Formats: sequence, structure tokens, C-alpha cells
Amino acid sequence: MKHNRFFYHVISILCLLALLAACSPAATEAPAATEAPAVVTEAPAATEAPAATEAPAAAEPVTLTYLVDDSQNSQDTTKALVDAYVALHPNVTINIESRPGGTDGDNIVKTRLASGEMTDIFFYNSGSLLQALHPTDTLVDLSKEPFIANIVDSFLPTVSQDGGVFGVPTGTALGGGILYNKKIYADLGLSVPKTWAEFEANNEKIKEAGIAPVGATYGDTWTSQLFVLADYCNVQNADSNFAADYTANKAKYASTPAAMAGFSYLQEGFEKEWYQKDFATTKFEQGLKLLVDGKFAHYPMLSFAVGTIATNWPDKVNDIGFFGQPGTDASKNCATIWMPAGTYIPKTTENVDMAKDFLAFIASPEGVDAITAKVPPQGPYLVKGTELPDDVLPAVKDIAAYIDSGKSVPALEFLSPIKGPNLEQICVAVGSGQMDSATAAANYDKDVEKQAQQLGLPGW
Repeated sequence: MKHNRFFYHVISILCLLALLAACSPAATEAPAATEAPAVVTEAPAATEAPAATEAPAAAEPVTLTYLVDDSQNSQDTTKALVDAYVALHPNVTINIESRPGGTDGDNIVKTRLASGEMTDIFFYNSGSLLQALHPTDTLVDLSKEPFIANIVDSFLPTVSQDGGVFGVPTGTALGGGILYNKKIYADLGLSVPKTWAEFEANNEKIKEAGIAPVGATYGDTWTSQLFVLADYCNVQNADSNFAADYTANKAKYASTPAAMAGFSYLQEGFEKEWYQKDFATTKFEQGLKLLVDGKFAHYPMLSFAVGTIATNWPDKVNDIGFFGQPGTDASKNCATIWMPAGTYIPKTTENVDMAKDFLAFIASPEGVDAITAKVPPQGPYLVKGTELPDDVLPAVKDIAAYIDSGKSVPALEFLSPIKGPNLEQICVAVGSGQMDSATAAANYDKDVEKQAQQLGLPGW
């Protein structure tokens, strides 16, 4: 019994000690140890890991899409800009998408804007064709962006509507007129014509030599328009108010002899067999090859084509010159000038800030330098602080001479918002002998009327 009592007391003491241990201050600190998870959960806040990644976040990968027409010059120009910009911004990828030129390309641009499926940025005409896109409704206004101050003032009206500015010049101003093979001229002892009569006489001598006098490339229908469009400086010399009257529906092509002359020239070319035999199917770049190879002597074209020649046939580009389309008065010989196309941002883009930054690069001397390093200039740039290089191509020097001497006029599409969408088809019909010039002018007046009404212009 004594042993049993002893064990009982021992067990009782052990239980008491255990109870005291459970209630001791040291034991009550255990819950403090359980606060460790709370400390752990505060660790991210303490280390601010997300904040530390904010600097790299500004350089997170961004992809832009850029819709550009498929001409060699446009592709080379935009690729030069994209490569230079991406080299400075390695987190940015810019994918270039291609579309055709002319009416087919116009329809693609309009459809994609209307459907909300336009790329982040796109390359397109300035002037009247841009107005038809209703830029106030479809494009991002850039008028408050600081880089707009870099752009030569004469360009801004061509990309403006209702007080907004919607694009930046991408490339150079261009001459619209006649590219010619200087070797043919030298071999036949010809001089650059200053009147249409002199041009006709040159063509007869060229034809007698067994060479097609004038190249036509109706396989790309947009190329058919130059005899009409490049003649505008002569139209303005004959009627200084034509652009304003035309816009106000007070002047028509069919009733203005100077304006209708361009259609007459197309008809004359067909009737006098100036064009090469396969003109109906020849494509633009095929035509350039025929020009540099001396298969035809003249090519009515915009001077951007000189860049394509320099890229594809650099050994022959110095054989190509330029002159303004001749009119009736040698003392008023002039050239029609096209403003550069622009790059624009649709309102549907999800990358507006990066798109604006890319446009700022385009409208900078650095952007111009990037183009010039890859694409020979086809005219003057319209970005302040830039100059043409000393080794500019001969055809570009010819264009600059017209501009420097004050003998140049902007094309009608930069003086009026009206340009009929079916002009190229009408010109093909005349140049192919399917329609006479009077009918063509009347049809174009109807084409213009529809567009003016769509734009809501007064007087229509």
C-alpha cells in the first residue's frame, strides 16, 4: 500500500507540473511563433517585388501591325523605318502587312477601317483620298502631339480635317510627270520638251528609231492616271481658280479645255501607237525594267519609281531623268508635285501610345536618316532640319530644279478634297481605245459628283 501511495503522489505531482507548464508565460509565447505566417505574407510588400519590376514593365514586349501598299518603294521605306526603330526599342516588334495599290488597296483600307479590323498603324495617301476616309471619325488626332512641330507646315493641311491632324509624312514629296531614258535622248539628239508639240515631235523621232515612245502599264491600273493628274500645273496656269471652282461645283473637266487635255493625251497615245505592244497587261515594275533597258523612252509616272529603279537596277538609275508634263506655253513650263503619303493610327488600335511613339520617330531627322540610308530620296523631305544628300539621283535633281525655281504646283488632290474613285478605270478605257476623251471627262465629272456628295461639300 505504501508503494501504491508513493506512485500516486508521484503521478499527482507530475500532472500538476504539466498543468503549470501549460500555463507558464513561456508557453503563452508559442502563439507569437504562429504569427510567422503573417510576417511571411508581408514579405512581398516589404520587398516590393512588383514595384521593382516596373522599369522592365515599360519595356514589356509590344507588337504593332503596319499596313503598307505593295510597291517596292513603300515596302523599302517602311522596312527602313521599322528596322531603325526596333533597333532602338528591342522590346517592340512591328509586323508589316501588304496590300495592293490603286482602287483595290483603297477598298481594303476603307473596309478594314469600317469593320474595326485595321492594323495598329497604316500607310496611305494624304490629300483628297485621306478625306474620303473621314479621319475625324476613324483616326487618332495627333494635333496635340509635340512631334507635329517637326513637320513642314505645307504638309499639315493635307492630313487635316475639322481642326485635327491625323498623319505624319512618310517619305519625300514627289514629282509627277515624265520619267525618260537619257541615253535614248542622247543617242537621238533630243532635247527635253517644254511644250506638248515638242513632246509629240520627240515621240515621232523615237518611233522612227524603232523604240516605243511612251510606256503604259495598265496591268496595274493605277499607273494609267498620270497623263491626267500630272497635267494639273498646266491646268492651273490656264485657270488659276480651277481648284476652288472645281471644289464648289462651278467648274467641270468636260467643260474646261485645259482640264480635259489630259484625257486627250491618253487618247492620242493610243491612236498614234506610242505605247508598247503589251501595254494592257504590263505591270508597274515590268514597265520600269523596259524603261531602264531602253525598250521605251518615256514613262508618265510619279518620281517614287526612281527609288525602285535604284534598288533593282542601281547600275542604270543615273540613265533616268525627269521632266514636268509639257503644256502649251514654253514660258510656263512647270511640274506637278505630290505631297508625301502619311502614316496614320486608327482609333481601334490597342497600342496607341506605342503607335504615337513610332510616328514621332518617323517625323524626326533620325527617321529621315533611316530612310535615306536605305532608299535614295525621290524628292525633298517635309521634316524640319533635314536636307537632301549631295549625291541625290539625277531625276531628283531635275524635280528639285522645278521646286527651287518656283515652277511647281501641288497636284489637284492636295488643293481640293475631291478625287473620283474610278479615275484609273476611266483612264485605262481611254488609253486602250475603248472610250474617247470627251466621254471620259463627262464620266469623270459624274464620278466626282458622287464623291463630293458623300463628303457633304456645299454646292453639290
